[in-house]
Amino acid sequence: MTHTLPPTRLPVDQRRATIILVAMALSTFLFVTVESLPSGLLTLMAPDLSRSTSQIGLLVTGYALVVLVASVPLAHWTRGVPRRWVLAGCAGLAAVSTLWAALAPSYEQLMAARLVTASAQALFWVAVVPATTGLFPPLVRGKVMARLAVGNSLAPVIGVPLGTWLGEHTSWRVTFLAVAGLSLVVTFVVLALFPTLPPAEGGASRAPFPSARRFGFDLTITVLVVTGAFGIITFVTQYLIEVAGYVQSDMPRLLLIQGAAGVAGALIIGRFLDRRPVGALIVALGLLTLAQVALWVLGEHRVAAVAALALFGMAFSTVPPVLSHRVMLVAPRSTNMGMALSSSLFNLGIAGGSGLGAALVAIVGVRAVPLASAGLVLLALVVALVEERFTTPLGSLAEHSVERAGERLDGETAPSA
Repeated sequence: MTHTLPPTRLPVDQRRATIILVAMALSTFLFVTVESLPSGLLTLMAPDLSRSTSQIGLLVTGYALVVLVASVPLAHWTRGVPRRWVLAGCAGLAAVSTLWAALAPSYEQLMAARLVTASAQALFWVAVVPATTGLFPPLVRGKVMARLAVGNSLAPVIGVPLGTWLGEHTSWRVTFLAVAGLSLVVTFVVLALFPTLPPAEGGASRAPFPSARRFGFDLTITVLVVTGAFGIITFVTQYLIEVAGYVQSDMPRLLLIQGAAGVAGALIIGRFLDRRPVGALIVALGLLTLAQVALWVLGEHRVAAVAALALFGMAFSTVPPVLSHRVMLVAPRSTNMGMALSSSLFNLGIAGGSGLGAALVAIVGVRAVPLASAGLVLLALVVALVEERFTTPLGSLAEHSVERAGERLDGETAPSA
């Protein structure tokens, strides 16, 4: 395996980089909230739009399909555009399209507005990880990804529960208006703080351990685990109401518990990701499988169902940073293109998971969703174990840097010929 250390010169000082990291975590919070809102507002949107809950669930499926199709072409078309303009444009387009969603008079217009927002997210996920991690030294980039993922985890903690509460007390449309306003704020934050650098000049534009074989394994794992998780994520409110016996007014509190566990998971994984990239993946997949099996077995017991949901939230929050970190380690081409492919397949998993969930709900009922989801995540775990068995061992950035430092030291102290 080829080992290439990333450039050590950083584009901004670390204080500014930290402020940018917070802003980008806020951006991830925005997009995950926008994408996930139909899950929290499922039972409110369906009667207002005269649609079934499974049709509202397809708002998530269609959103994911756009990201799936658009990520690679948009990454290619914008490969020379400074990330500042790309990220600001994504947030601005999200503001406009989410406002359209709030005002949409029909299901068809709401779907169209969601698809426009999805196109902005497609490019956002391609750009945000390499651009943000490239502002920091290589040895802490796993931790940076975990901190960036806190925005993902805070969306269930704050965004979706608050949006659900606001929708219950006003209208689901008011929730979308609030998110549109947040999108506009993020646009100005990005314009003010992000450096104007072409993607190739970022410190994380190339992977240190490029491997087409490992990258292929990781893309397969991505599709399986995300498909497995998003059946539950999309229909969690319906599952808790119909199976566990909760009511709609309980949803903000229950989603808050799930999201709080997710924040804890994102913070914990940051302590291990740089030094234990393999172990982090195996543990994350194992816990996610366990959580879904527990939710299926104990779903009719209210307390146990919430405990299983919390474990699910904690485990799934570790998946995006773990998968992104692996892309940044092994992508055989530029990390921007690697993230584009990974994002496409991540959203293939979202579409597949929400679509599978919708089919199960329509045909056999929501009770079957956790069992089917657990089977897919278990298969992802098997693929991960096969990857470690049949590929060159994956060292961590920290271990590799120590090795290189030792080689340099030996070279400097060796006697001249």
